[in-house]
Amino acid sequence: MEEECRVLSIQSHVVRGYVGNRAATFPLQVLGFEVDAVNSVQFSNHTGRSGHTRRGDDLEDTGGDGPQRGHPVTPQLLVTAAPGQARAMRAAGPCGRWEGYAHWKGQVLNSDELRELYDGLRLNHVNRYDYVLTGYTRDKSFLAMVVDIVRELKQQNPRLVYVCDPVMGDKWDGEGSMYVPEDLLPVYREQVVPVADIITPNQFEAELLSGRKIHSQEEALAVMDMLHSMGPDTVVITSSDLPSPKGRDYLIALGSQRTRTPDGSVVTQRISMEMHKVDAVFVGTGDLFAAMLLAWTHKHPNSLKVACEKTVSAMHHVLQRTIKCAKAKSGEGLKPSPAQLELRMVQSKQDIENPEIVVQATVL
Repeated sequence: MEEECRVLSIQSHVVRGYVGNRAATFPLQVLGFEVDAVNSVQFSNHTGRSGHTRRGDDLEDTGGDGPQRGHPVTPQLLVTAAPGQARAMRAAGPCGRWEGYAHWKGQVLNSDELRELYDGLRLNHVNRYDYVLTGYTRDKSFLAMVVDIVRELKQQNPRLVYVCDPVMGDKWDGEGSMYVPEDLLPVYREQVVPVADIITPNQFEAELLSGRKIHSQEEALAVMDMLHSMGPDTVVITSSDLPSPKGRDYLIALGSQRTRTPDGSVVTQRISMEMHKVDAVFVGTGDLFAAMLLAWTHKHPNSLKVACEKTVSAMHHVLQRTIKCAKAKSGEGLKPSPAQLELRMVQSKQDIENPEIVVQATVL
C-alpha cells in the first residue's frame, strides 16, 4: 500500500470559486495527497476588485487588530498564459484595471481560533503532517501563530516540509507596493522564512525579504542565495521584471534548489523559465501554483527543473481551458464576468494529474 502523505493547508476559503484552500485542495488530492484544511477566512466569493489595489485601497476594516475583511482573499489577479509567475502578473489588459464581484460576505478566523482548532488535532493525536502549506494573511498575530504551529509540527516530524507563499505585495508599472500591513515584513523575515523549506515570492517580495534590489539575473541569483541562507532550501521567484530574450510579451521566473548529497556536500540547481503573457484576468493562481509545486517537488525531490515544468505546464492547461470557457459563456466581443473567469479546476483533472509539458525550464 502506498504510504500516506498528509498536508495541513492554512488558507482562505470561498463558497464559490477557487482561491486559497479551494484552489489548493483539489489538485493536491488528485495528485494523491491527504489534505486537512484550516480556513483562515470563509467568504461567499473572492473579494478582489482591482489589479491595482494597494496599501488598503478598496479594503473595509473590521476594526481592532484583526484582519481586514475587505482584503482580496488572494491578490493573484493578473496572470499569463503560462503562469509560473503565479499571482504576480501584470498583464491586465488595456485599461490596467479589473472589477470583480460587486458583493461578498463572510467571516475571518483569528489567531486564538486557529490555536483552538490546532489544539483539537493535538489532543486527538492526529497532528502529524508531512507538509504545511500557507498563503495570504493580513494579520500579524495570526501569522505568528502559524509559525508556532509549524515549529511544533516539526518537533513531531523533523522531516516535515513547510511551503510558504509570502504574499506581501507586487509591482505595477515598475512601482512596488505592499498590500498587507508593513508590520508583517519583520515577521516573515525573522520568523516565517527561517522555518520554511520552500518559498514562492515574486520579485518584489524577494527584494523585501532580502533587503536587496534585483536588476539582473545575477542579482536575482544572489538574492536567492541570501534567501537560502535564511532557511529555505527551495526558492522560486515566481515573476520578475527582468527582460526576456524573447521580447516584452514574456515574463521570466527563476528557481533555486539546494540538496544535500550522501557525503554531506550541498548541490545547488538553478533554473529559469520564460512564459508568454496573455491579456486575461484570473484569481487563485498563486494558491494553485504553490500547491502543485508542493506536489511535484515531492514527486521529483532532486529536480526543481522537472517540478517547475510540470507545475507551470499544468497551470497553462487550466488557464487556457478557463479563458476558452469564459469567452464561450460571455459571448463574442463581451468581457467575461468574474464568475465566468473562475478557474476550471474539475474540468482540468487530467491535466493536473499528467500535464503535457508545454513550458521548458533552462538550467543555469
